[in-house]
Amino acid sequence: MVNVNPIRRSLVPVDSGAAQRLCSPNYDEFQSDREIWELLQVQPESVLRATMPHCNAVSADEMLKDGSPEALEEGAAKMAQMVESDSTKIVENALFLYEIADPERPGVRQIGLGGMAPTDDIRTEETPGGVIIRNEGIREEKAKGRADLIEATSAIIGTVNLSVDDRDGNFLGRLKGYTEQRPCDFEALDNEDGSAHRIWMVTDSDEIDSLRDVLAAEPHAYVADGNHRSAAAAMRGTGGFLTVFFPAHTMGLAPYNRLVTAPGITLETLTKGLSEAFDIERLEAPIYQPGRVHEIGVYVEGGWLKLTPRAGAYDASNAAQAIDSDIVQRHIFAGILGIEDPRAKELTFVGGNRDAGYLKSEVDAGRHDLAVTLAPVTIEQFIEVCRQNRIMPPKSTWFQPKIRSGLVMALLG
Repeated sequence: MVNVNPIRRSLVPVDSGAAQRLCSPNYDEFQSDREIWELLQVQPESVLRATMPHCNAVSADEMLKDGSPEALEEGAAKMAQMVESDSTKIVENALFLYEIADPERPGVRQIGLGGMAPTDDIRTEETPGGVIIRNEGIREEKAKGRADLIEATSAIIGTVNLSVDDRDGNFLGRLKGYTEQRPCDFEALDNEDGSAHRIWMVTDSDEIDSLRDVLAAEPHAYVADGNHRSAAAAMRGTGGFLTVFFPAHTMGLAPYNRLVTAPGITLETLTKGLSEAFDIERLEAPIYQPGRVHEIGVYVEGGWLKLTPRAGAYDASNAAQAIDSDIVQRHIFAGILGIEDPRAKELTFVGGNRDAGYLKSEVDAGRHDLAVTLAPVTIEQFIEVCRQNRIMPPKSTWFQPKIRSGLVMALLG
């Protein structure tokens, strides 16, 4: 069964106005530290001042080194300011409900249950019976950086997005029923995509028990976003990590594209190297973003190619190998360009908050040599990889909209 525990001490905004000032995208939704610094200039109360403290500088030239003692000290100071601020309050022993109202999916109610998930429930080699299934490899250095921030701030700020099957709809039905009893406690608007993020704090012990029971009926949960955040909490020894459990069928997925630095690559080299594994079509369209899996776009030398993998280009019985980003990695990046490491510096991953037009402009400006556009992974593909106990290809799923950072934080100590 899947477990969730109340947060002993939650730090939350006092109202919707404060929520709007505090909350921000997660640190990993930005393409550069400069973007974070620019946001902090117009939103100085943003939680990013604590989650990315090295960017909280007077000028972009004065930014600190990420993870340095000075940056961690700055993060601790800014977290202390948030705790003492008139914009926040502490709520004890609470779960919370989190709704994302996505204008792109008006008929879908995406509501999740938030709290602290036990780190011991994460499935690892040491805990093969764990009910929380990761689907992405963990980079120890990255997890340690987040663990150091937890240590410095005495808080867990970043939220892990977990999905559950909810095949009978009971979980979503229970959450809907709760949200219809009363208005949310506070909400914030994502100014980029227009989605509304609403929070209901749950402190009544009977209601907490009821919500925990309905979640416990789920046999497994899958890490949709935040593998390193959960690993950081485990590394720090907190015993739990901050999370929201969403019914999988309510979650949205967006494309996760690539920009590639490969000097000297030509259209001729690509088409010749890919002809055995793909059907290749030259497109006249100014931009191309595939809408179906196993349709792949490549922009090179001012034009788009549409690639369709042929039979034998991947093992259909292996859910991870059937993901388009793995097909691209094997046949294009490693097979033709010699980029064996799927996280190599030559690859720039571009999430669903940037469109294909942005990728084209980056190549046209000479900052990269080609772009690859992929259709969103389907929720069925994602869950099948988890069920097969395999690892998703790196940077292959971009759940959209994402949980906003700073709406509910867990204070430690």
